[in-house]
Amino acid sequence: MIMEYTFTSENFEEEVLKSDVPVLVDMFATWCGPCQMLAPVLEEVAAKQDDVKICKIDTDKEPELSAAFGIRSIPTLLFIPAKGTPQVAQGALPEEALRKTIDEFLLGKK
Repeated sequence: MIMEYTFTSENFEEEVLKSDVPVLVDMFATWCGPCQMLAPVLEEVAAKQDDVKICKIDTDKEPELSAAFGIRSIPTLLFIPAKGTPQVAQGALPEEALRKTIDEFLLGKK
């Protein structure tokens, strides 16, 4: 489920990068139309996905995190496996593509 974490540049490393479970981070802004379209898709996926931490970061409130990941357009999704290199996807992914990426990349399912 989408956790109402408040990620800041101070706790991001501990809460996300050092997480024991895979993490999907939605980098968004409240004024962004595609971000608003992606939100219910993420909510739907989060409601059925208990083995992945799914969360949101408002890029306007946390510009340091946006800069750290080179975020230039939103929405941008960060797929951060428990072990391995994070991957980035830009744009609002449809639910099927989002589930497939979570299963294959974050959970190692094929």
